[in-house]
Amino acid sequence: MADDRRRLGRGLAALLGDIAEPDQLPDRVVASGGIRRVPIEFIRPNPRNPRKSFAEADLVDLTNSVKERGIVQPVLVRTSKAASNQYEIIAGERRWRAAQRAGLHEVPIIVQEVSDKEALELAIIENVQRADLNALEEANGYEQLIIEFSYTQQDLAQVIGKSRSHVANTLRLMKLPEKVKALVSEGKLTAGHARALVGSEDPEGLAQRIVDEGLTVRDAEALAQAPKPVDASKGGRPKREKDADTQALEKLLTDMLGLAVVIDHRDGGAGELKVRYRNLEQLDEIVRRLKN
Repeated sequence: MADDRRRLGRGLAALLGDIAEPDQLPDRVVASGGIRRVPIEFIRPNPRNPRKSFAEADLVDLTNSVKERGIVQPVLVRTSKAASNQYEIIAGERRWRAAQRAGLHEVPIIVQEVSDKEALELAIIENVQRADLNALEEANGYEQLIIEFSYTQQDLAQVIGKSRSHVANTLRLMKLPEKVKALVSEGKLTAGHARALVGSEDPEGLAQRIVDEGLTVRDAEALAQAPKPVDASKGGRPKREKDADTQALEKLLTDMLGLAVVIDHRDGGAGELKVRYRNLEQLDEIVRRLKN
């Protein structure tokens, strides 16, 4: 099964190159009919396409290109179950939308008869390889494959050509509150900002502060990892104020590592040094540095 998924990824790369010629396409695609032209009204979008947002500026640019050069790269479709002369988009919805805006009556297509599972795989892979998805759309796509088709994170990494830690960290975004997800979808928070907030005590409040103050990802990580002050009025032990030398050393190490470093220095010279990481990539980096 893993071999099939790797072949699927390579086949899509060939299929969706900058210029798709018949002799560059996988055999099973050419056998399905090769490149043909059909009326634009015969094509329908895929309701399960992981990509939900289409930036207006990008669509305007693509529409202008389509008006001048037409659609260079065919839209990948499959026969619709609803009608024999209808097709459902597997990959290329943005091109189809631009063709509508440009007033084209026909579009070039490649028909590939695939299952629901393969159609979803192809849609996700194409969008991820082209960096067309925002981080949450990507996470949603991964989650669909895991839930519906029993993919493992390693399977996804092999098919998509990303590291397993990238897949794992992207999936972690699904744990965020809806208000934080909305900020990511709107482009007000980056995926790096959002990952820093996973597991924090007040992700919504921290997210708004990041947006309001224009904080960097490193600022967000330090903010999310900062220990919460103890409220002595509620019976907690008051936090002992650290001396200036300890605070300076914490800042020095934090700046050197790019990760939050906490030093708990106790009487007698003993103590603890803690390095907090928020994702597997940061842990891998700590391990790499320690090995060196």
